[in-house]
Amino acid sequence: MTWDLMSSLALVVVVVVLVSAILVLTLDNLIGAVAVSSVVSLGVSVLFVLLHAPDVAMTEAAVGTGLSGVVLALGLRRLGLWRLEGDRGERRDLAPENLPSPVQPTNRRLQPKGDAGA
Repeated sequence: MTWDLMSSLALVVVVVVLVSAILVLTLDNLIGAVAVSSVVSLGVSVLFVLLHAPDVAMTEAAVGTGLSGVVLALGLRRLGLWRLEGDRGERRDLAPENLPSPVQPTNRRLQPKGDAGA
C-alpha cells in the first residue's frame, strides 16, 4: 500500500470527524454541540469527495451541515435552551427579551364539540 497525499488528507479528516463526534457527546454547551455536529457532517462530506462521490458529498453538506444545524438550533430555541455562557459565568439570552413568543401559553382546555355523553 502506498501512502500518498490523498491518504494523508483522508486520515486528517477522519481524525477531525472523530474528535468532533466525541466533542458533541461531551460538550455542556448545547449551541456548541450543534456547531460541532455541523463540523462532523462537513468532515463526512469531505470524505465523500475524497471517495469520488460528489453528489453524495453535496447532499451531505446541504442536509447534514446546513439543514440539520438550523433545525437543531431552532429546536433549542423552541425548548428555551438557546443560551450562551457570559464572560463572567452568567447566562444571557441570544434573543432580546422584548420579542414576542411565537406560541403564547394558555390555560384553556379544549372542549369537545357537541354532547358525546348525552
